[in-house]
Amino acid sequence: MPGEARHIRPRGDVVAVWGCGAVGQMAARAAILLGAERVISIDRIPERLAMTERYVGAETLNYTTTDIAAELRERTGGRGPDVCIEAVGMEAHSHGPMYLYEQVKQQLRLQTDRPTAVRQAIHACRKGGTVFVLGVFAGMVDKFPLGAVLNKGLTLHAAQQHGQRYIPMLLDRMAKGELTTAHLATHTMPLDQAAKGYDMFKEKTDGRVRAVFTGPGRTG
Repeated sequence: MPGEARHIRPRGDVVAVWGCGAVGQMAARAAILLGAERVISIDRIPERLAMTERYVGAETLNYTTTDIAAELRERTGGRGPDVCIEAVGMEAHSHGPMYLYEQVKQQLRLQTDRPTAVRQAIHACRKGGTVFVLGVFAGMVDKFPLGAVLNKGLTLHAAQQHGQRYIPMLLDRMAKGELTTAHLATHTMPLDQAAKGYDMFKEKTDGRVRAVFTGPGRTG
């Protein structure tokens, strides 16, 4: 739960979260629990957007039908969110020409990851705000807007989840009913179908968020 880190000060803030997968949903819920005034989650998958509204309680935006930068400015009085959380990672999708450009660069091994959501978060964040990178990245990226980070005076944080530090707190919040995670396990599959399950996860088909794998031949 990234919100428990000492660097986050979400109370009264507007928080924007890129990604409505499991990590994005939990990041949005963390911001709500820690007192954010508004939390706005961004994705393109209708099932994930609906899940975020229902189980997390965040506002949602579909970036394929909405100008995200303009809408975030509109909802924040023109300044942008106080905190922007990137929870997408190295396979970020977009619908503009930059997406095709970055796909080509990946295929030519000129870069390993697509930082589309990171760039959007940096450009959207208000001056003096904070950007958190929670999505998984493996290596090098191109066109990272370092100038915007500097000129806007942004604070940039990135981390994996620190299990030993946060799991006891997370279990306690789950026991209190503040965090719900059962809805994230959208599919139960036998272990011998793991390859199919991961392919469905990658392609985001059939409303998949997370799969629970059981022993071969078992589905429950």
